[in-house]
Amino acid sequence: MTPISSSSEGISDAALSAATGRTWAQWFAVLDEQGAPGAPAHGRSPSTPAWPHPQIARWLQTEQGVDAWWCQGITVGYEQARGLRLPGQRADGTFEVSASKTLPLEQTRALDVVVAVLSASLGAPASRSSTAAYATARWPLPGQVGAVARGGSLLATANPTKNGRTSVTLTNQRLADPDMAAPVKMALSAWLAAAAFEAARGLG
Repeated sequence: MTPISSSSEGISDAALSAATGRTWAQWFAVLDEQGAPGAPAHGRSPSTPAWPHPQIARWLQTEQGVDAWWCQGITVGYEQARGLRLPGQRADGTFEVSASKTLPLEQTRALDVVVAVLSASLGAPASRSSTAAYATARWPLPGQVGAVARGGSLLATANPTKNGRTSVTLTNQRLADPDMAAPVKMALSAWLAAAAFEAARGLG
């Protein structure tokens, strides 16, 4: 099996556990136990196919009561960890790149800071929404902005963690070229570093 990192799809163990009750390793173990990765033929036993993406996500939602948004993240992270898809590859064949950082702010304020930083380069977000579990803002990317690729979108997601802190994830979605992953990740990390600086300055 592919080793499990402490963060998959840019979502930390702390954020995932706070929202779903399990860490990445725990969810991967549960899905393995259910037979999601499939099994090769052995002796007289026929091979068992891996679960397709919709089946994993549906099982997480119906059998485990996981919110639909988190179902998608867990499913993609699991498929990547088990070699069922390339790193960053989505079900439609495009790629996405994420970076995350924890800010010392509550959810709404953390997203406000990130939106202010991104809006300086991208303009105001096209949409913004908020629930108790997470808050998001999205920007369409009709043209290229630095390393961030054209034709997709940029999603900012804020997930509350412990002690009034918030894990913020930036995701550049629908990349056609996986070779863009490294420069895009650097750009996303730079925006998050700027947001962390603004958050610290506001607390000072």
